[in-house]
Amino acid sequence: MAIAVVIVLLVIGSLIFHFASPWWFTPIASNWTTMEDTIVLTFWVTGIVFVVVNLFLAWVVWKYRHKKGQQAHYEPENKKLEWWLTVVTSIGVAAMLAPGLMVWSKFVDVPKDAAIVEAIGQQWHWSYRFPGKDGELGHSDASLVSPDNPFGLDAEDPKGADDVLVASPELHLPVDQPVKLLLRSKDVLHNFTVTQFRVKMDLVPGMITHMWLTPTVPGSYEILCEELCGVGHFAMRGRVVVTKRDEFETWLASMPTWDQARALAAADPAAGAGQFAVCTACHGQNGEGNPALNAPRLAGQASWYVARQIHHFREGLRGSHEGDTFGAQMRAFAAMLPDDDAIRNVAAYIEALPGAGHAPTVTGNVGRGGRLYMTCASCHGQQGQGIWALNAPRLADMSDWYLVRQLQNFQHGVRGTHTADYYGWQMAAMAEALKDERSINDVVAYINGRPSRAN
Repeated sequence: MAIAVVIVLLVIGSLIFHFASPWWFTPIASNWTTMEDTIVLTFWVTGIVFVVVNLFLAWVVWKYRHKKGQQAHYEPENKKLEWWLTVVTSIGVAAMLAPGLMVWSKFVDVPKDAAIVEAIGQQWHWSYRFPGKDGELGHSDASLVSPDNPFGLDAEDPKGADDVLVASPELHLPVDQPVKLLLRSKDVLHNFTVTQFRVKMDLVPGMITHMWLTPTVPGSYEILCEELCGVGHFAMRGRVVVTKRDEFETWLASMPTWDQARALAAADPAAGAGQFAVCTACHGQNGEGNPALNAPRLAGQASWYVARQIHHFREGLRGSHEGDTFGAQMRAFAAMLPDDDAIRNVAAYIEALPGAGHAPTVTGNVGRGGRLYMTCASCHGQQGQGIWALNAPRLADMSDWYLVRQLQNFQHGVRGTHTADYYGWQMAAMAEALKDERSINDVVAYINGRPSRAN
């Protein structure tokens, strides 16, 4: 009897939780209301089955409870009941599948006036490509990816010359314009999802998959990867910004084309040496750093990372938080570099500076730090050498006291909270794995033992 009561209470509680729950779909912002309708229909069908089956089970438990002297009747087959179950189950399955098939037929039927944009996934980053004036995307291949060609475009295909490249995880789309998203992965399985759009699709290495939608509500929406793609899967975030047509066109015009990217002059470390002169007051003649001035070591850091950080200081992604006193100082110095060429030249000069080791200032349990560093190694490399493809800078040879301070800054929200600092978001999430000061010191002590560039 008690079991029957528990089952009934379970049904009642489930219904109350479902209808009174504050957790429901985010407001829809695309044309795919039918997707939402099919999910709601599935809830109704499965919900009715759940209620009926469990109430029937409770009735059976109560009706046929044990009574002294009563013997159960054994009936191994009941054709009438089997027919009823077959018919009712078939109707329920058809009620769920038929609407889904009709929606799928629309999903694979891309409108002829749909704009084209390619979304590219990699661990753990999104980037995008738009066709240029010719309306066609050039050929691309993961085997062509390099630091100078992160999109893997084929230089021999003239169709790609005017392709517009968006290296940021932020995608802009015009409102009320059908869009066909071509989905490409550089490495492993990913999944492109914007919950407000109600459609999603896998990115499969070696294939070009696609989906289409029409954004209907201007706004900013988070892009998620909903396919487990590695240790940083949860931090693989991006943003799609839906705007008016003229705002979208302005944004798109600010992005470089493949031709423009290739036309950039090679960085000149010699020219960067002269521009680095102002940096020496704090960071030293050879970029060795100066703890007394809170200036970290720069020598040997990858040029792509140095250039990105200078841009972040100039644009306020770094150094704008009220608690980042030293970052605010760096913003003023970064503003002294007049243009992108100067930034690239300085970054190239810094990378070429001698990478000799330095005396450690942080001590800790190296063995424990090595175990904690296993997560960090997924991005920064086993030896802390940094991996450009994962947007992870070099850690080995860098100032250990500075690494400690930056980990603390990430944990305390001083760094990595700016809405446009996507890589900072990732690092802030990963830094939370280090639960206390001891753990930070242990990890940094382990990094201190990694081979230097000079070895």
